Amino acid sequence: MSWLEAERTELAAERILDAAGALFMERGVDKPGMDEVARAAGCSRATLYRYFENRQALIHAFAHREARLITKEVAQVAADVTEPRGRVVESVLACLAAVRERPHLAAWYAGDSTLLREVLRDSPIIRGTAQTYLAADAEDPDLADWVLRIILSFLTDPGDDEAQERRLLERFLTIPG
Repeated sequence: MSWLEAERTELAAERILDAAGALFMERGVDKPGMDEVARAAGCSRATLYRYFENRQALIHAFAHREARLITKEVAQVAADVTEPRGRVVESVLACLAAVRERPHLAAWYAGDSTLLREVLRDSPIIRGTAQTYLAADAEDPDLADWVLRIILSFLTDPGDDEAQERRLLERFLTIPG
């Protein structure tokens, strides 16, 4: 494969993921099927399946793309905090802000969709990110799981404002050390 072909492949996949994101925002994560995504992306079903073998692969690719973008933002915040507990609190707040700033992600944590929980549970990329940036102790995988659950909880049932969420995290988030 030439470098130009690789670039086209990446652009095509991005276009499909953008179309899927618009559909998720409009109709919810659970509703759009592969036919609808293909139409929205302006490609055939065969083309869609060339990039994503099934709906689950498409959903995971979308979530991973968003997670990589959010991770960059969280990493910038985490780099400025040296104290482990403060680093986790600031990272969680940065993660929440980054997710909430993206309207196309609201369907993932609003309503009855369970896909976000499934992706958080099953994705090695998201779990690895949580371990790196959200958990102070890299040796404790349970801490990353716990922090992901906290994030999901705040997304599905937010505090009154960021100050209240910060206060709850600072008061109840216990970091081993």
